[in-house]
Amino acid sequence: MPSAAAPVTSAPDSPRTTAATGAATTTTPAKTPPAAERVYAYVKQAVLERRYEGGMLLTEGELAEAVGVSRTPVREALLRLEVEGLMKLYPKKGAMVLPVSAQEIADVVETRLLVEEHAARKAVPAGPALLAELEEQLAKMKELAAAGDLAAVSVADRCFHAAIVRSAGNQILDRLYEQLRDRQLRMGVAVMHANPDRIAKNIAEHGEILEALRAGDAAAATDAVHRHVSWVRNLAQGDVR
Repeated sequence: MPSAAAPVTSAPDSPRTTAATGAATTTTPAKTPPAAERVYAYVKQAVLERRYEGGMLLTEGELAEAVGVSRTPVREALLRLEVEGLMKLYPKKGAMVLPVSAQEIADVVETRLLVEEHAARKAVPAGPALLAELEEQLAKMKELAAAGDLAAVSVADRCFHAAIVRSAGNQILDRLYEQLRDRQLRMGVAVMHANPDRIAKNIAEHGEILEALRAGDAAAATDAVHRHVSWVRNLAQGDVR
């Protein structure tokens, strides 16, 4: 049963004196999100970070207690998560977290390869802004991996690849790639938990992609992307390397 969490509240800021007028100004406190939105965000984050793993059955009562709301917004949030393919609702029983299937992994990898290899080719020659962003995300991955925060590593990993896709300048491809976000994050955390020895190699492969882009070698960049993205599918098929 998830641990109970107190409802989120926002305390008003203290009055501040402006330098220009000397008058006190009060900042309006941020509004608390609707109950259903809070439940949705809470459950979705827990699923993506594998605090709620595939196969777990969650009850409305447990979630209502965890977020500090009634059961009505819980139902609304769970319906939304079911539409997104993260949950399966069972009337009068609760909602089951859907496991990541081998077919889903294969489909995501295939889509990623189509988008990311194209983006890597277009990223050459890589500008200083892109290289700086990739260096920053790579440094984050190393730091977070050392701290054992695999959920945050997955986020930085995804941001690394998204930066390359954005650099291609194709807004349609960018939106398509964004639709893979939740699936990528969930899979990334899952495979790192299942294969902790692969984390260091995963980070090293990001370094290879960065160095190929820095060298202006489009062929090496696309090859590095292909090898790096394909390993997720290899793991799903039991071929660890």
